[in-house]
Amino acid sequence: MSIKIRPKTDCAYDLVALGEVMLRLDPGDMRVKNARSFRVWEGGGEYNVARGLRRCFGQRTAILTAFADNEVGRLLEDLILQGGVDSSFIKWKSFDGVGRNCRNGLNFTERGFGVRGALGVSDRGNTAASQIRPEDFDFEDLFGKRGVRWFHTGGIFAALSDTTANTIIEALKIAKKYGTVVSYDLNYRPSLWKNFGGLEKAQEVNKKIAPYVDVMIGNEEDFSACLGFELEGADISLKKIDPAAYGSMIKKVAEAYPNFKLAANTLREVKTAGINDWSAICYYDGQIYEGIKFENLEIYDRIGGGDSFASGLIYGLLEGLSTGESLNYGIAHGALAMTSPGDTSMASLEEVRELLAGKTARVQR
Repeated sequence: MSIKIRPKTDCAYDLVALGEVMLRLDPGDMRVKNARSFRVWEGGGEYNVARGLRRCFGQRTAILTAFADNEVGRLLEDLILQGGVDSSFIKWKSFDGVGRNCRNGLNFTERGFGVRGALGVSDRGNTAASQIRPEDFDFEDLFGKRGVRWFHTGGIFAALSDTTANTIIEALKIAKKYGTVVSYDLNYRPSLWKNFGGLEKAQEVNKKIAPYVDVMIGNEEDFSACLGFELEGADISLKKIDPAAYGSMIKKVAEAYPNFKLAANTLREVKTAGINDWSAICYYDGQIYEGIKFENLEIYDRIGGGDSFASGLIYGLLEGLSTGESLNYGIAHGALAMTSPGDTSMASLEEVRELLAGKTARVQR
């Protein structure tokens, strides 16, 4: 099944994302528990895709989210504005002074080094975004009148509450009604589901959402935890990537959900916190595509690499590139995004193209 994308001239937006945007507090070279200062960034699994498409690839993007109306919320808005993503759909929730009714999400994240992996500590209970309901946004106006070529959301937002999962389903139904392509990143996070029904609830929710998705993105843990597909024929304990085993798994996923026009699986072999092998594969129109592989990729900050993969893949598909080219744009963009701090990409389209053309890391003057 081919992916049919609405013409650019018929739509106000190339991509709109739905999800929570948190304030990331980054201790730099320190650990969260020992830090005395933090640098702030904005970030969120769904938002990062919209920002990457805007800042690196020059696409018209917007974010559907909600903030408590206080100074932290306005800081998040300012960071979003700096990223160029349309913030006009943000829902501002009344703040009571201490956060009893709602608050803004925080995410403390340290990068890791050597044998110590990256660590994220979320503080996002009772956030404004977790209270989003289907009636908070006029999806008929957005998809029907304004026009959106691509809509992206994911499993992180779905895990926040019953109302966020219901909002996703309502948005997907209306997006598909008007011919908008829908992508979903499973993004399984055990901590989010821990007190929200666990693995059983994660599968229940994601299996309800999956029938409305055109492009499904994840890794082996995501497909297993969220949709119940196990990786077979590969010993994960050895930390080795077997593309054939992963290809077989995503083929089974796509066959089980014939509405999936494309299923993509990121491949990461973790050697140390700062040295990973990085690649991806996808299944499209009955064929497995294996992308380029970056062996021993040196990583500065791995958070958001998968989101940057998604934005590069989507960019290629929006621009009418081949499946293989689109896959490689995603891999290259993800690799570059992990060379700079923060959840979001600091790469340029020129840098992505140069990396794909084989340009080295020699100094440029």
